[in-house]
Amino acid sequence: MHLAKRLEKIPPYLFAEINRKREKLVEEGVDIINMAVGDPDKPTPAHILQIMHEAIDDAATHNYPPYEGMQEFRQAAARWMERRFGVTELNPDTEVVASIGSKEAIHNTFLAFVEAGDYTLIPDPGYPVYRTSTIFADGEPFTMPLKPENQFLPDLSAIPQEIARKAKLLWINYPNNPTGGVATLEFFAELVDFCKQYNILLCHDNAYSEMAYDGYNPPSVLEVPGAKDIAIEFHSLSKSYNMTGWRVGFVVGNALGIQGLRQVKTNVDSGVFKAIQKAAIAAYNTSEAELQTLMSVYQNRRDIIVKGLQSLGWPIQPPKATLYVWVPVPAGYSSAEFVNLLLDKCGIMVAPGSGYGTSGEGFFRIALTIPEERMQEAIGRMKDAGIHY
Repeated sequence: MHLAKRLEKIPPYLFAEINRKREKLVEEGVDIINMAVGDPDKPTPAHILQIMHEAIDDAATHNYPPYEGMQEFRQAAARWMERRFGVTELNPDTEVVASIGSKEAIHNTFLAFVEAGDYTLIPDPGYPVYRTSTIFADGEPFTMPLKPENQFLPDLSAIPQEIARKAKLLWINYPNNPTGGVATLEFFAELVDFCKQYNILLCHDNAYSEMAYDGYNPPSVLEVPGAKDIAIEFHSLSKSYNMTGWRVGFVVGNALGIQGLRQVKTNVDSGVFKAIQKAAIAAYNTSEAELQTLMSVYQNRRDIIVKGLQSLGWPIQPPKATLYVWVPVPAGYSSAEFVNLLLDKCGIMVAPGSGYGTSGEGFFRIALTIPEERMQEAIGRMKDAGIHY
């Protein structure tokens, strides 16, 4: 037996490798402070759990769900887009599809649109799935560097015309993982114009839309007039509602984009469990006050990490959004070297920036997914070990 050759082009998934290393050290008795993975540590809110309990007891949820999602779920998603972003006139039948979180929908979009010889335009650093799914679809990834001097926005003028003409998809993700960068509606409008010029499907991974601080309110690309002609947007309940394990979200926007995604999904999965869809509807009806209470936890953690690193000499500012702090490594270290130093000397796990692409070299990512006292302990361990910028 032989593995498919495409797997030779795909490295082991970053977070799977991190988790294996963590488990080995824990078995050896090392007290690990794990800030490597963006998996919220707080429980799913009680009102969502209550609806889930009721839905599980309802035998009507036990059969196959509609492939594209229950009608009431798709309608709730459309209402949420209108309430949250002012995006109106989304047709739940043709412009909304349920997803098993964002990851599978992102991957399936590549399968729906990318063929051998096609290019995809992907951010670097970026969510690793953009690159690996391009390879699975026999496409060619063209990376768009996200640099601090450009506020972690891609430079569209740096994309060669011959590449743009062969591109099928352009991926963005704001608020951004891993950099924490944010984008304006004006920049989204530039992206819409660019994608219309070259007939590229604009794909916005908006998984962190609700994870924002200090009064910042992240926009949707679909707020741009005419964006629905060329764009689709991916939403997930994973981070905002502490529901990473539930695997539920939705995709909205351009009808052809939704049609292609739906066609792939109907052939490779059987939809989201109805009870989870009912719980997701409850999540989308979470009050603004309760959501802000959830976000205040992460804002407090962000402030602890940023102030702590600043006290050790790091020249960083608090990010406006996401679960992450993107931090430069000290001079003389690569990303991997410094991450290993933190692990070996302090028992602290963070993610190397190089794991997110070439342009991530020179950085590491901290996830705000552990209690405040453990974050304070991490800063203390670094100080005691003499680690500074």
